[in-house]
Amino acid sequence: MIITQYLAREIGKPFAVILCILCALFGGYGISSSLADPANGLLPATVIFELAGLKLLISQDVLIPVALYFAVLLCFSRLHADHEITAMEALGARPLQVARAVIGMALVTSLAVGLMAMLARPWAYRTSHDITWLGATKVDVNAMQAGTFYASQDGSRVIFLNRRGPHGGTAEDVFVRRRIGNQIEVIFAQSATPLAQRDATGQREVYLSGAHIYEIDPINQQNDQLLSADGMKLDPADDPGSAPGYSPVAASNRHLAASTAPRDVAEWQWRLSTPVSTMLLALMGIPLSRTQARQGRYARFGPAILIYVGYNLFCTTARTWVEHGQISPLPGIWWGPLLLALLLAAAMNETGIRRRLAGLAVS
Repeated sequence: MIITQYLAREIGKPFAVILCILCALFGGYGISSSLADPANGLLPATVIFELAGLKLLISQDVLIPVALYFAVLLCFSRLHADHEITAMEALGARPLQVARAVIGMALVTSLAVGLMAMLARPWAYRTSHDITWLGATKVDVNAMQAGTFYASQDGSRVIFLNRRGPHGGTAEDVFVRRRIGNQIEVIFAQSATPLAQRDATGQREVYLSGAHIYEIDPINQQNDQLLSADGMKLDPADDPGSAPGYSPVAASNRHLAASTAPRDVAEWQWRLSTPVSTMLLALMGIPLSRTQARQGRYARFGPAILIYVGYNLFCTTARTWVEHGQISPLPGIWWGPLLLALLLAAAMNETGIRRRLAGLAVS
């Protein structure tokens, strides 16, 4: 019990640190990529940060297993380098007793990852899709800068300002393109001035001066119209676009389990495989941490990284194959966990395999 508690504590510390670092890196990258994405140019900053938080929640079924994997590897590498494993074995601790802390922590973590994959992941995807759709109706005109094309998520709205005064003032040579139903509306105005703020999101109406409106009907050109106005009010967010369609990543578990569509099967197998991957990766850290004499504690990190990258690449590739119907649903993406389990069994019995190979070489 003392050894199990000690090992659990030694694994838990690097696990928390590694997970926090991964979340900070992934969250920072998500925010920066969202802010740099022209498709998000019309979204308020609060919506972008909310979407980044949801993406971080979705990524936990990948970040948590890899954090536990390297935490186990780091912990046992230090124990081997400091000869603590040798001391435990001298005191009568069996390998299974030493691994008990990893097994217990991996079981708890696998359960948490499974719940997140089954419940939090689809909820986060549904919420992000809804926020993206609803966020397309919230245009932050205060943040628009000159010389940048601001496009909505669905491409139905594009705004360009040629020049603009300081502190979100009047803009000059304004171009607006909107898709309203089957028609396309193009507006060019000499100047645009934001009116009083409407709500806490910063959404405003805009007053256009010297406006020319081109209404284009791609189906029937006889319906095309050209209008001119000395002044007009425009709500840049009056066309929310189409509602988000069906996506397997946002579908319920019941729907995916009953569906035979390749995309649904791939998503369902991915959700089921995440706790299995968590357990296998955690156990894989034990044999990978074994070092030879005069080897440093980080000597096995190179192979460990290659194994994880190869495993993750194989699973994502198999998932893509299942989505496109290139391989059958069975075994589907289960090839990845199966191969990792075989590699784990071989790594656990590495000493026995070496003895057998040496015996064959002698004979």
